[in-house]
Amino acid sequence: MSWIPKFMSRQPEPHAGLTDGQEEAAKSAILDKVMNGRQPTDLMLRCTILDAEGVVRSISGQFKKSDLCSEHHLNPRDLRKIDSRIPNLVPTILVREQAILVNMLHIRALVKADTVVLFDTYGSANSRLHSAFLYHLEHNLKASGSGSPYEFRALDSILLSVLSALEAEMVFIRNLVGGLLAELEDDINHDKFKRLLHYSRRLASFQNRAKLVGQALDEVLEQDEDLAAMYLTDKKLNGPRAMNDHAELEVLLESFSKQVEEIVNEAESIENNVQSTQEIVELILDSNRNQLLALDLKVSIGTMGIGTGALVAGLFGMNLKSTLEESDFAFLGMSALSTVIAVLVSWLGLRRLAKIRKVGLTTGHRKDQQKQWLPSPLRKRESDGWS
Repeated sequence: MSWIPKFMSRQPEPHAGLTDGQEEAAKSAILDKVMNGRQPTDLMLRCTILDAEGVVRSISGQFKKSDLCSEHHLNPRDLRKIDSRIPNLVPTILVREQAILVNMLHIRALVKADTVVLFDTYGSANSRLHSAFLYHLEHNLKASGSGSPYEFRALDSILLSVLSALEAEMVFIRNLVGGLLAELEDDINHDKFKRLLHYSRRLASFQNRAKLVGQALDEVLEQDEDLAAMYLTDKKLNGPRAMNDHAELEVLLESFSKQVEEIVNEAESIENNVQSTQEIVELILDSNRNQLLALDLKVSIGTMGIGTGALVAGLFGMNLKSTLEESDFAFLGMSALSTVIAVLVSWLGLRRLAKIRKVGLTTGHRKDQQKQWLPSPLRKRESDGWS
């Protein structure tokens, strides 16, 4: 801690947009956040504990980290993986000698052969989802006649709650994106583009979380040693299981892994729809922009034609003597000539613009160019004979 006074005594370097007081306050806030993340091991954690019968023994009880580590034979670093005070943890399933540590989305739990410890998430907005999970967990743990070990019933409830959370968020995002894409088919404006950007970021974040959950399940399925070690009840009663004897648990995890994979594929499908819509909208905007540019060129060509006709009239309107001053038909003749010149110049310009804008999808011209080396009679021959 000796570096703190030296760090705080340094003169802050000026940054654009921040005064000295604001920069000092920002540094103090960052330092407090770092120090809060390095709290002592006796930090109190809120836990909900269920016993072997599925009965809740303690709801949001306060426990020290050191007591939890000594009671469940864990290392302090293991609890950091499921500490609810540390945000944005990667979903993981850790297998220890007497416990399974699960950290997935809104659930952070410690599963043993006869106990489940749920770590309450501070500041969580999923209280309703957590209550539904706790109710299902109690019901599943009390169903001892199902034949599955205690820890497998707990894992089934945990993974089912995680899958339900993913499905609910998937349906919500799908409805949001689908409604916005339908609106974009009728009208395109700046506000809808901002909403589409927001939904795209939200979809990308959800897709990343779903992929991480699937990766956590796949990592456990790839480790035969971890799968065998997750049979906590058999280990407690009969000793460790054989390395390859984990068919029941493998089927359980694979079923949830496949369902998570389906959710990821659906998210990718929605993302592809968003990208396709964005590309189509960009093409429409490019087409409208080209039409505006063409309109501007048409107006410029018309202005040039009128200017050319006005040039002729201007030449004869100068204070110069000619033999046309005394003619009765000079005015009509010059007016007609100016009009013809203006129309001719405008028509030639518009025709040239039409040739430039014309885009052909056929390859007829290319075929003619490829036959330039042939004699003239042979160029007119088609596939069905002479034309």
